[in-house]
Amino acid sequence: MTVKKVLLLGGSGFIGTYIANRLSQRGIEVTIPTRRRERTKALIIQPGIEMPEVDIAADGTLDALVPGHDAVINLVGILHSRDVVLPYSADFANAHVELPKKVIAACKKAGVRRLVHMSALGADPKGPSEYLRSKGDGEALVRAAQGDLDITVFRPSVIFGLGDSFLSMFASVLRKLPVFPLGFGHARFQPVWVADVADAFVDSLTDAATFGQAYDLVGPRVYSLRELVDYTAELCGSKARVVALSEGWAYLQAGLMWLAPNPLMSPDNLRSMEVDSIAGPDSKALEGWRPTALEAIAPTYIALNTPKGKLDSFRYRAGR
Repeated sequence: MTVKKVLLLGGSGFIGTYIANRLSQRGIEVTIPTRRRERTKALIIQPGIEMPEVDIAADGTLDALVPGHDAVINLVGILHSRDVVLPYSADFANAHVELPKKVIAACKKAGVRRLVHMSALGADPKGPSEYLRSKGDGEALVRAAQGDLDITVFRPSVIFGLGDSFLSMFASVLRKLPVFPLGFGHARFQPVWVADVADAFVDSLTDAATFGQAYDLVGPRVYSLRELVDYTAELCGSKARVVALSEGWAYLQAGLMWLAPNPLMSPDNLRSMEVDSIAGPDSKALEGWRPTALEAIAPTYIALNTPKGKLDSFRYRAGR
């Protein structure tokens, strides 16, 4: 299978930027729909990247966009909703369930068989959070389309790297506050480097062995949330005191943060952490998957006092 042009949905975000760069470097044309083109200047200057200003959720938009492409990558996802509805709010439904439905329908209509979809580790229609339930339903829809389409699903754990909202967020708070209140410090994660994730997506496009498969994307080591916060504090030279919160206080803290215009945390995020974001005994890994250690990358952008850290920061801002 030859892939010369890819429609990348959610391509202007953290993970999408890395995937777009990989595709551009390989000489593959990329279409990245965006609602605000002026906010994505770093991508616009990349060779072979086109960024039409459209709303992909609007009726008929995907039907117009998909034709002419060899493959579609769907990265669209949200972490927060202002509503709390069972099994999940309209925000989660629209992003994680209704959009994949539209993507599948548009691919079938245009005769574009290749679809690579980002789910989430722990995605489950019966999961504890709106996020995991909606991701689970969306993944089920995509996997059911195998046969009509050539599907690959990836389920990453939490993703780190320059530009992330994970370790970088911890570092920002740890540098500013003398006390860091931490709930659910026992929650476990298997962080995976964004560049490894990007390579997995791009490499899979033409790999027929990945058709019809779902893979967990995880790093080489499991950490508790407390271990990750302590490590970040060490990297950024913070002396902040980390205070463990009880479950009740953790939910109160998350509820207050949820009220902010751009919340860093919500009660639904805590409910997601009831399920460890780690590979299970039945997890399927990509053939040859050799993930990069967190300790090899985090110092280069959390502690930006190294030559490589400074260079990586400049390259990220330049979209390279």
